[in-house]
Amino acid sequence: MTEISTHNPEGARAHARAQGGVRIETMPILPPSAADEWPAPIADSDVAIADSDKLWAETVAGGNYTALTLARGTVIELTDVAGDACAHVALFNAAQTDERLNVADTIKVQWQAYLTTGQQLLSDRGRVLATIVADTSAHHDTLAGTSNLQRNTERYGDGSPQGGTPAGRELLILAAAKAGLTPRDLPPTVSFFQGLYAEPDGSLTFTGSAGPGASVRLRAELPIILLVANVPHPLDPRAEYVSTPLRIRAWKGTTAWGDEASTDAAAGPEAERAIANTVAYTRLRGL
Repeated sequence: MTEISTHNPEGARAHARAQGGVRIETMPILPPSAADEWPAPIADSDVAIADSDKLWAETVAGGNYTALTLARGTVIELTDVAGDACAHVALFNAAQTDERLNVADTIKVQWQAYLTTGQQLLSDRGRVLATIVADTSAHHDTLAGTSNLQRNTERYGDGSPQGGTPAGRELLILAAAKAGLTPRDLPPTVSFFQGLYAEPDGSLTFTGSAGPGASVRLRAELPIILLVANVPHPLDPRAEYVSTPLRIRAWKGTTAWGDEASTDAAAGPEAERAIANTVAYTRLRGL
């Protein structure tokens, strides 16, 4: 492509129009049905995802972010395309944005720090924001959070969102602003695709990824705002800033519970209480 000067309005306009037809790695694919690599149907269904149900298709490059607002029941699948993605995720109730992900309660209510299929991401109001409905990675982290400006500057020389080695928190601040949220609204995050193991003495051992193609599938149990920063895990021991693409696909689905709380004993009594709280809230709110 011929280089175009953007030092004046005419040049800037010509540059913008020259992008037509050029697929940028961090841009969504519109319409979503035009994207390839849509995931297989939910395990207990033999019905393929209809084009009309395909809501969002995007690839988030390493060192980039996205912000999505999802209706209740939406299913979203994150895929570690090349094996070195790390999705740092923050969640909010889109109907009441002062309700947000509570990682501590997510761990203690379910007696489990290692997230995988069947576990729930709980809010600070004791409700379920999302459920993990499928997971082929099992390399996730609820303990270390995301990277910050100071740490990335010390490690890589720059942690600013516009630099070559942006920190997760700095990107999440930009993502939050797109949803009308401020830095003070950001909760501790969970990380998908780069895992940790807590040793008996309390130290944390980085376990890395499950390799290329691993995926995790979430179902929104409330209308949610989903913020994602795809950056290296803060405890990744490699000296280089290694971050590869994260594929996102979202489609229409349904919640599991309808108007009744789950009676699945496998959920445990604490998780069942969170489900009951969520069902009551959505009924009263007409969600």
